[in-house]
Amino acid sequence: MTKYAQHASARKETPQMKEAAKGQKKNHAGGYTFVLDKWSALDRFLILGAEGPTYYASEKKHVKGNLKTLDKCLEEDGVRTVNKIVEISKEGRAPKNDPAIFALASAAAFQVNERGQQAAETRKAALAALPAVCRTGTHLFQFAEDVQALRGWGRSLREAVSNWYLSMPTDKLAYQVVKYQSRNGWSHRDLLRKAHVGAGQGLAEAPQAVLRWLTGGVDSMGARFVQRRDGKDGTYAPINPAVLPPSIQGWEAMKKATTAKEVVKLIAEYNLTHEMVLNDFKKDPKVWEALLVKMPITALIRSLGRMSAIGLLKPMSATSKLVCAKLADEAVLQRGRVHPLALLVALNVYQSGQGARGNLSWAVNQDVVDALDAAFYMAFKGIKPSGKNHLLALDVSGSMSWGEIAGMPGITPRVGSAAMAMATARSEPNTHMFGFCNQFRELKISKRQRLDSAIKAVSNLNFGGTDCSLPMLYALQNKIEVEHFVVFTDNETYAGRQHPHQALEQYRQKMGIPAKLTVVGMTATKFTIANPNDAGMLDVVGFDTAAPAVMADFAREGFGG
Repeated sequence: MTKYAQHASARKETPQMKEAAKGQKKNHAGGYTFVLDKWSALDRFLILGAEGPTYYASEKKHVKGNLKTLDKCLEEDGVRTVNKIVEISKEGRAPKNDPAIFALASAAAFQVNERGQQAAETRKAALAALPAVCRTGTHLFQFAEDVQALRGWGRSLREAVSNWYLSMPTDKLAYQVVKYQSRNGWSHRDLLRKAHVGAGQGLAEAPQAVLRWLTGGVDSMGARFVQRRDGKDGTYAPINPAVLPPSIQGWEAMKKATTAKEVVKLIAEYNLTHEMVLNDFKKDPKVWEALLVKMPITALIRSLGRMSAIGLLKPMSATSKLVCAKLADEAVLQRGRVHPLALLVALNVYQSGQGARGNLSWAVNQDVVDALDAAFYMAFKGIKPSGKNHLLALDVSGSMSWGEIAGMPGITPRVGSAAMAMATARSEPNTHMFGFCNQFRELKISKRQRLDSAIKAVSNLNFGGTDCSLPMLYALQNKIEVEHFVVFTDNETYAGRQHPHQALEQYRQKMGIPAKLTVVGMTATKFTIANPNDAGMLDVVGFDTAAPAVMADFAREGFGG
């Protein structure tokens, strides 16, 4: 007698090394998972980047896979792709702007012969978006490097770069060109020549003075300035150097400074940043104290070790209190587009007491450590708790200890997942965290723990294979009432006797709870354990600043599986 029920049960417990549903493909570990649609995969690339290898894929393979996704998106809808690039870049959702800049350069160079009209629209949209994505001089230099590798300097590209300079308010332009004078072999003078931007003829006196200064320095303000442009000589009328904006005047004065006292005065008078201070004066605490007053928050975060090394951040000092106050100001963090991953890196490095390259050391101020810890949670966008029961499951398998998220030093997918889980746990009142690889692992992490303590709990683990069905099986086995499973993983699952989506369905049926599943992808691969045909499953990108709020909304709304 055939036991039909037995065979039906077997279909619900397909080993992960075998296909269990239409549309599944082998992941890099050899297990079968679902494949993200191209637009979701594009989000992963723009937010997480593809720097370095993963455990199962070389850097070359990892990068090529993401670039193929980018090309597919450009082919299907180039303008939509550009809009997505702008959205993620402007909203500060990614730890680094590099992937967005490269993607924009790719769109600006996009060529599809059989769909030439669409290609032209894509290039036009990309070049129009240049100021929105490349907001600083450094961004512009990187774009120039990327786009030059992909296309020639035609008229449209020259006009777009020229517009970056000519459309920016004069004081802002002066600030940018002094703060970011050159990077990666590029200077503003190089770009002005590439873009065939003249010495500002036809412009108002102040912006014309900035362009002339960039091209020929203060000496070019003289009575007869000649510039070769497009094979022709141009002679321009004199300009009074006094019309140069404060940033440039301050820089010119800085070059003549001979004492730290002069430098301190110039910083206060012209609002100079540390990039505008000569290196000879950067060992003086008084100089850094002057810089700190109006220091941009991102520069402050990067300079914590250096300020501590010169004795500026002593416990209970006025400067230490000022630093902590800035880190505790949510509005300052949001205006500065401070990404939580940048704060996590800063916390790791500062707490170690030495620079990443080991050439600088300092006494750690615990108040600063506490401020960085608190700032990490504030950097995620406003989250309205769902109040649902959350099981936060951290993949601590061997592959999660490989590589770095967005190329950030020391931040492996495993470390990143612990940090994101803590952010979720702090925002949701009802959570339980545990780890898994190919077996259950209690992590003994509490939402009341410090972030660095939680990271330490997962950093030195070495657990082996991956079975992403375990969170649901764990909850079922222990009769835990879970409304929202959140699995932080690289999606390289292969070791289980059934697929994660099957385990979730089994949990729903046996517990009578229409539980949802959010998969937090911690690497920029195209794989996911979330079934795209199940409305109760969601895929989000790890360290997307919007992810915790999206997860809370998903958990809160429309429960019903």
